[in-house]
Amino acid sequence: MANDNSVTITGNCTRDPELRYTNNGMQIATFGVAINQRKRNDSGQWEDGETSYFDVTCFRELAENVAESVSKGTRVIVSGTLKQRSWETPDGDKRSKVEVIADEVGPSLRWATASVERMGRSSSDGGGGSAAAAPSGGSDGPPPSYDNQEEPF
Repeated sequence: MANDNSVTITGNCTRDPELRYTNNGMQIATFGVAINQRKRNDSGQWEDGETSYFDVTCFRELAENVAESVSKGTRVIVSGTLKQRSWETPDGDKRSKVEVIADEVGPSLRWATASVERMGRSSSDGGGGSAAAAPSGGSDGPPPSYDNQEEPF
């Protein structure tokens, strides 16, 4: 069965990835991506349109690779699924947001070049080596739920 909420976005990182670890040691990296809807006007000049912002969450080896490879300003391509999270603030306000749970993260090569360094195999990732700005290589299903009782990143 195909995943109905797959998404691919291309944009610039708005902040350096933040790498954290769950209580059981699983890696989680989060960062933001901004997408500017630039277009040409009737006179042929470029105009900045509306900017959309997305929070991206990566798990396991992908999280570590992203934290080592991506920084604020890097143009990236992110492929993953959408997930909506809801929480209540300490003041009792209800909030929610949609974030991208990344399956793949890579550099955009439209205006840049990149060097890929393959990572060694790990007995815990269940697959071949993974590239520095690529997926974890694991095939053990979706990432486990993480504590969504806290306010999002």
